[in-house]
Amino acid sequence: MQQSDVVIIGGGVIGSSAAYFLASQPGFQGSITVIEKDPTYNEAATPRSAGGIRQQYSTPENILISQFGAAFIKAAGDHLAVDGEAPDLQFHENGYLFLATEAGKTVLTANQQLQRQLGAATELLDPAQLQQKFPWLNTSDLAAGSFGPVNEGWLDPYSLLQAFRRKARSLGVNYIKDEVVGLDHSGRQVTGVKLHSGATISCGMVLTCAGIQAAHIAGLAGIDLPVRPRKRYIYVFDCRDKIARVPLTIDPNGVWFRPEGANFISGVSPAEDEDPDSTDFELDYRLYEDLIWPTLANRVPAFEAIKLVRAWAGHYDYNTMDQNVIIGRAPQIDNMIIASGFSGHGLQQSPAIGRALSELVTFGSYQTLDLSRLGYDRLLNGQLIQEANVV
Repeated sequence: MQQSDVVIIGGGVIGSSAAYFLASQPGFQGSITVIEKDPTYNEAATPRSAGGIRQQYSTPENILISQFGAAFIKAAGDHLAVDGEAPDLQFHENGYLFLATEAGKTVLTANQQLQRQLGAATELLDPAQLQQKFPWLNTSDLAAGSFGPVNEGWLDPYSLLQAFRRKARSLGVNYIKDEVVGLDHSGRQVTGVKLHSGATISCGMVLTCAGIQAAHIAGLAGIDLPVRPRKRYIYVFDCRDKIARVPLTIDPNGVWFRPEGANFISGVSPAEDEDPDSTDFELDYRLYEDLIWPTLANRVPAFEAIKLVRAWAGHYDYNTMDQNVIIGRAPQIDNMIIASGFSGHGLQQSPAIGRALSELVTFGSYQTLDLSRLGYDRLLNGQLIQEANVV
């Protein structure tokens, strides 16, 4: 029987952020163990993501979460350096550009006003301003665009994950390659985490940061977590005509694209009725052929003659209720804390979520950013917080 004051299930970017912030927390003096079944992260969600970070949300908490995330990423050298070596997160502050037709202008405007009230530097642009700032853009059917020139863009997801992990280990966090197969519990307490290897780790607190496996882990404690694995595709294409100053751009129909080195990447979330649970990595090019390429060619005339280079698949831990993270103490279990259901926002939210989890463990409550509204209770009382800007 091994023992750890805190066991974190899942060593991806959320679990490793939580491990780092907890190990850095002056008020915490205990031991921390992270259980990760695949330390290569070959099939993990983080390295397969588009790496975006933005403040353009419709939920106040999401805006504030990403503001902290952007500030943390810009100062990563101060926070995550090990032995004087700072990580290179390759942050490209090129911005996000949300586009809207007349039908979506009211919602876009309301969201942008909320973002400004909370300190984001987003700008609402009319078609003429869009054309002037982005001359490569077809604005003929657009009514407005919302552009975030500050604290928005993209970074290398794998670099952030490894930076958190490396820093956490340097602070004494123990990483174990294994898989959780059971939870021992007595009354309202988890007393031990059972591993595939046959070992059991007794613990004082359990953090569930298991991505698409979070619902399974919660189920081991009798908790129904409405988080499902949803597959997303990223398509890489080449454009022979060079266009400059391209932000991560989201078309009114949800198709997005951004530069990636000398190429571009793109994707779209499918309609809910065409988005089954999936854990495989098989590719499907129908979305690209039927929706993405026609949208790209219409929105950017230079994209009429693009060449598909390659594609890959990854997964969202998708909250089917309202597409917002579920964070906080689990129902029925007093010493389990959940952070799951990011619905594609996990990477950019990882700094603030890791900090929040460390506060819940150390102090029993949030000390900086109050995320109480995002707790499990909202699923029980029907007070859902629907995020409109899911990409």
